[in-house]
Amino acid sequence: MKLRTRINLSFFILVLMPSALMLLFLSCGLTLQKEKLKNTYGIDVGNLPPTFNWLIAFVAVAFIAAMIITAALLSLWLYNELSRPLRKLTNATRSIRDGNLDFQLQPEGMPELRELGEDFEEMRIQLKRANEEKVEFDRQNRELISNISHDLRTPITAVKGYVEGIMDGVADTPEKMDRYMQTIYNKTIEMDRLINELSFYSKISTNRIPYAFDRISVREFFGDAAEDLRTELEFRDFTFSYENTVAEDVEVIADAEQISRVMNNIISNAEKYTDKPEKKISIRVSEEGNEVQVAVSDNGKGIEAKNIANVFERFYRTDSSRNSAQGGSGIGLSIVKKIIEDHGGRVWASSHEGEGTTIYFILRKYTDSFSTQTVNSEEKKSRDGRRKRRKP
Repeated sequence: MKLRTRINLSFFILVLMPSALMLLFLSCGLTLQKEKLKNTYGIDVGNLPPTFNWLIAFVAVAFIAAMIITAALLSLWLYNELSRPLRKLTNATRSIRDGNLDFQLQPEGMPELRELGEDFEEMRIQLKRANEEKVEFDRQNRELISNISHDLRTPITAVKGYVEGIMDGVADTPEKMDRYMQTIYNKTIEMDRLINELSFYSKISTNRIPYAFDRISVREFFGDAAEDLRTELEFRDFTFSYENTVAEDVEVIADAEQISRVMNNIISNAEKYTDKPEKKISIRVSEEGNEVQVAVSDNGKGIEAKNIANVFERFYRTDSSRNSAQGGSGIGLSIVKKIIEDHGGRVWASSHEGEGTTIYFILRKYTDSFSTQTVNSEEKKSRDGRRKRRKP
């Protein structure tokens, strides 16, 4: 039964029932009074002037009219108080049903209806936010697939060309054969890196990064990493330098494999955007109070000041053209940020156009009061917090 029908029915019940009862009581009362006056005092009420009877009728009609007007005003007030907010909620519900979330519901009416309207508006805001996040997530996934497809096609085409050259006998000397095989090997390494990056990105999206925190000697870990990087970079005609001013006994709590991934992603990013004839990359590790700071610098083309804040965002590329030689999926530095923040550190960048870029990240030192269990607990809290924020 609709609201209008219910109010109309209530109106008639409020008016007709009291009116009928009043007329019944009035009629019975008058009859009893007439009999009493006639038997007790010998007064015949039927002989009273007509004016008296009209007065009684007027009082009855006035009473009924007052009840009708009061009930009508009350019904109208209730209908307006209820129908206006409900009509707004109905229109808002239909808008959401039609996929339109770009409106604002202003709660009004009685406190209960205002509370309902506020809850509905909060639901609309969360639905709109979730919808925007889904659209952005879908866009990023499409961009990721496009980037990975492009970047895999390039080395695959190169491998195919060199293999065809070998099959056609173009590599007719041991030197050419070695060069062809080395190029094929390098391209397969590049494809393997891209596939690993994509696999790790899927773990980031579902918060399933497998961390294995342990105490790590800063001297030993970064010294070994620097030696491996030196060999690779010098093979690619880079000048590499490494400096570590941290004391021998300084340790950090970290996942060695993931910090290695951080270093490789930063170095890979530096390689892409170093375009000078004499290419340089340097690593400097130093102590900053209770923290260890790692700085990776290059002498590449640099980043515009307005873009510095965006370099750690997913899929952000300083060179948006897919025709550039650099390639890249655009998620390398976002992975760096994710890992470092999960270690309780922070990461940032500084750059000068035409001179180069430096990526910094911070790891906290290990102390007696700072254990692996503490880091694991903090990382778990971070994941739990993110899950709660995603809940509607």
